Amino acid sequence: MVTISLCMIVKNEEETLARCLDTVKEFVDEINIVDTGSTDKTIDIARQYTERVFNYEWTNNFSAARNESFKYATKDYILYLDADDVILEGDQVKFKELKETLDPSVDSVSMYYDAGTDEFGNVTLRYRRNRLLKREKNFQWYGDCHNYINVRGKIINSDISITHKKIRHAVGRTVSVFEQKIERGDIFSPRDYFYYGNELRENGRHEEAIKSYDNCIAMKEGWVEDKIFACIHKGDCYRTLNDPNNELTSLFESFKYAPPRAEACCRIGYIFQRKQEFKTASYWYEQAAVQIPDPDRWSFIYTAYYTWYPHLQLCVCYYRMGEYQKSYEHNEEAARYRPTDPSIVSNKKLFERLKSTDTTLQQG
Repeated sequence: MVTISLCMIVKNEEETLARCLDTVKEFVDEINIVDTGSTDKTIDIARQYTERVFNYEWTNNFSAARNESFKYATKDYILYLDADDVILEGDQVKFKELKETLDPSVDSVSMYYDAGTDEFGNVTLRYRRNRLLKREKNFQWYGDCHNYINVRGKIINSDISITHKKIRHAVGRTVSVFEQKIERGDIFSPRDYFYYGNELRENGRHEEAIKSYDNCIAMKEGWVEDKIFACIHKGDCYRTLNDPNNELTSLFESFKYAPPRAEACCRIGYIFQRKQEFKTASYWYEQAAVQIPDPDRWSFIYTAYYTWYPHLQLCVCYYRMGEYQKSYEHNEEAARYRPTDPSIVSNKKLFERLKSTDTTLQQG
């Protein structure tokens, strides 16, 4: 059976660190924690789990800190987590089985990163990351922030999820890292422009975000998935700026790189829904509702757009078109994912009232 070193970088994580370590301590063989300047009880908590706690002077570079943590690993494989990550019980079972059966010739195991969860337990954002890495390959992190590991070799995709459970969001912190890159005169990659655009958008700087997304799209290099979501997120910026024409153009622009994604189809549907063009809107929602995301896809999957969201909007659109049976059926489909959602519950009550007068619904 292979052995595993857990490697983490932390700073002021007293609220989350124990929660994280409690979910992983039973199936790792070593815990290495690199602290980058905590002023709370983080170090004391870390030492309750391991003696291998190390100090590192923060250089405003996440890759450098993560690479430092990897230096302390001594086991066959490296697992990395953030302090606000957890491994849920079902995934713990899968992880233990993986450890017991993993072929040592494997260089990396990818796992889902469930970066968001709604109040009903539905994953809202999922993507893959190379999560378990063969130590002897000396894989390195790159990028100041939103960093990545350049992994090559024998990679397998698992169905294990690491779940992110953030307590608070550090607004503005990552923007400053990018702005320091600009001040230094660093050359931005398409990936830099994409993630800088995301940070600007999340901080309400939508005009600047659009420019950064356009820079990402314009460069010949770069991952096509980043370009797809640069188009989609650019559309979000235009929606916030009340510019539906450019919003629609941006969403259609994503079709240059891949067949229409549910994330784009739902947004297009919403544009026409706002214009009360319900037949056109329903067409786009229907396109989203039948899609199943590729389980091996590495880029972002916003799962609501493949599950409950298009059905809830189709309920509205078909109701406004007088097609009450279809409206009812789509509300029932949405209820599978969000059974006590106030909108869905309200719709159910409406359909109960309609049943007494509408024979079509009575037969349904």
